Amino acid sequence: MNRRIFLYAGAAVAVAAAGGYAYRQRGGQAAHTPAPAPAGDPVAALQALSLPDLDGQPHSLSQWRGRPMVVNFWATWCAPCVKEMPELQALHQKYPAIQFVGIGVDKAENMRQFLQKVPVSYPLLVMGAGAVDTLRTLGNPAGGLPFTLVFDANGRINRKILGQIQSDDLDRTLQDLAA
Repeated sequence: MNRRIFLYAGAAVAVAAAGGYAYRQRGGQAAHTPAPAPAGDPVAALQALSLPDLDGQPHSLSQWRGRPMVVNFWATWCAPCVKEMPELQALHQKYPAIQFVGIGVDKAENMRQFLQKVPVSYPLLVMGAGAVDTLRTLGNPAGGLPFTLVFDANGRINRKILGQIQSDDLDRTLQDLAA
């Protein structure tokens, strides 16, 4: 019995690894996978990382330093991510002094198609499947989505939210940052 469990577990790991490999091979924008964050401060590494927007233009979070910021990691295939996008858009409109940025763990083409159905006016950057490693360094050990980071104006993490945001709860956090 125990031997059979180990065989099934081994087969499941092999299938998951092959699926992850295949996803990474076809994922990202033209196989765009950012280099792993350097050892040290993962927040500084994230802020310095250059990521393309949906038109391929590079951006880094450091360009918005000096402003509070909400960074939302999401994907078009993630149901809670899709559900929270209109709420994030509404908060973005309510707090113009706070910079919102979406980082897609997806392909740029999928993200562009998504915007046809659920438009947002804040910048969307493409990180692709390589984002999972970055999420882990930022305190999300499972690499789950959605994952939202709230930064103060000095670039320090004020709050981490794993899972779908609660709009009223995030609103209270943003009120404090905007004051």
